Amino acid sequence: MRVCMILEGSYPYVFGGVSSWTHQYIQAMPDTEFVLWCIGAKAENRGKYKYKLPDNVVKVQEVFLDDALRLKLRGNDNYKVRFTQEEETELGKLLDGKYLNWDILFELFQGRQVNPISVLMSPVFLDLIMEICNEKFPYISFAEYFHTVRSMLLPELYLLTQEVPQADIYHATATGYSGLLGSLGKWKYNKPYIVTEHGIYTREREEELLRADWVLPYFRKQWIDLFYTFSDCAYTHADRVTCLFTRAMETQRELGCDESKQSVIENGVHYERFCNIPPKKENGWIDIGAVVRIAKIKDIKTMIYAFAEVKVQVKNARLHILGDVDDEEYFEECKLLISQLGVKDIIFTGVVNVVEYLENLDFTILTSISEGQPLSVLESFAAGRACVTTDVGCCKELLNRGDEFGQAGICVPPMHKERLALAMIEMCQEKSLREKMGKNGKKRVEKYFTHEISMDKYRKLYQEVI
Repeated sequence: MRVCMILEGSYPYVFGGVSSWTHQYIQAMPDTEFVLWCIGAKAENRGKYKYKLPDNVVKVQEVFLDDALRLKLRGNDNYKVRFTQEEETELGKLLDGKYLNWDILFELFQGRQVNPISVLMSPVFLDLIMEICNEKFPYISFAEYFHTVRSMLLPELYLLTQEVPQADIYHATATGYSGLLGSLGKWKYNKPYIVTEHGIYTREREEELLRADWVLPYFRKQWIDLFYTFSDCAYTHADRVTCLFTRAMETQRELGCDESKQSVIENGVHYERFCNIPPKKENGWIDIGAVVRIAKIKDIKTMIYAFAEVKVQVKNARLHILGDVDDEEYFEECKLLISQLGVKDIIFTGVVNVVEYLENLDFTILTSISEGQPLSVLESFAAGRACVTTDVGCCKELLNRGDEFGQAGICVPPMHKERLALAMIEMCQEKSLREKMGKNGKKRVEKYFTHEISMDKYRKLYQEVI
């Protein structure tokens, strides 16, 4: 069996999160061949992998969104494209942020092999965009609107022209650009298509766009609607849609996913790698760990602010931030903030062996503003370390599932440095409490969240759709 795993902005280019999950996933299925269809932002990262690919990865097909900027008309291209009435209607819906029949666009760019530049230079496109601008944005410069829409659509249309690798199953790890390519694979070869969402992609993009300073306020909804159309495309074409916890499944339904396609498959960790890690030896410090890549969505700045307050009351506290730098600019901002606050004892370790490093930690923290079911929390529990998390994804459920094991940490609101600091101080000062919580978490992972349990469910899913 050959599975085309469709990945966006993750494996094999960055460490952590979905990348870690993907690497372990492929390794756990040695009898399955994997084709990686990888979507990246910048072509300069072509071939720059952070992982040694497993032997059962038989092909890597890379596509980079900034290559769309280098598209030109070919010799036989004509900007006066003749569209069918159906094609013109669906292009209008795409421009207007309305749900559409994606199969018609798949045929336009795959079957007819129309160049996206021909579409964007066509009189039909100009007429459509003028009509929408006059209707929705009558007081905004047409040139501004025109270039905004072109920049939104060009990467998307470019993806629709890509060669589709052949596989027995298409498996996308999100509903965004990767969901679009997965739908394209389903359309072209009529093979089963699965979407596995680790977080709710559409809602995550919406949160980012609402905060983004590069998006003009009056175009925010236009951008957000675009990603909603992506999720509709993915949910419509998918045979099965999985997520990590019940609340995420409810959100998928709100976004239009058919309930009959849905199931929950929780994450799992290699319990045996972590369960024998001994308690930390006394060294005069309270060592706090954050296993996290350096990115805005992980909200490292709130972590820094909160730790500065912790140091006022717990002089021997020390914060270890374990992970790769995903956003260099944000990393520099974090270091500047540390300098401005004058806070000591924050250590950026870079990429480390987490199994070995956990032995040096008393407990862990996670300050993300968006998550699914974070592996770092499960790994912390498996090592017997309690965790302070923000109330995102299913973190609250992981800390207290309502089972026989009890509380395994403290949950606080996202971006709330005071509540985060109080929780960290409590963990620092109450050794017996954090040790008890760590034991509770360890038992919970052993019963519900092992890698074997999770992988068995995915194997059964593959057999079902085949």
